[in-house]
Amino acid sequence: MNIPRLGALTASVLLTDAAAHLYWLTGRTWPARDVSSLSLAVLNFEAPFTPRVLVPLVAVLGAGAAAVLVCSRGRGGLPARLVTAAVAAGTLVRAAAGLVWIAGVGADAGTPFYWLNLFLYTPVCVFMATAAALVASRRGSRRP
Repeated sequence: MNIPRLGALTASVLLTDAAAHLYWLTGRTWPARDVSSLSLAVLNFEAPFTPRVLVPLVAVLGAGAAAVLVCSRGRGGLPARLVTAAVAAGTLVRAAAGLVWIAGVGADAGTPFYWLNLFLYTPVCVFMATAAALVASRRGSRRP
């Protein structure tokens, strides 16, 4: 298995998520028509898309991406492995919640969130949890 490539893919997903949050930080709401619709589609509840909320998310996503990338190359030591493991744990928790919502608990099948969760959010989180766990389990020695 090519761990550096897996790490790069995982980091790119995290950075794409960070870029979306940066975009929403500008006040734009694409692909939704307004903040309320965006919030319901992304989170399944209404939440503010303000700098106070979005800036920390962008920072966490960026730090997670950096840690996963560094760890996948056998560098960064224990701190990078711990942050990568935290990415794995966090996305695993989100994947488990996604499965609950898919089962119909807390999410209405008539909403955009339900379908986005079914076909995008939960599958991506399952991939991310698996990939980050594989990267975190890599030992510190650099491999060609």
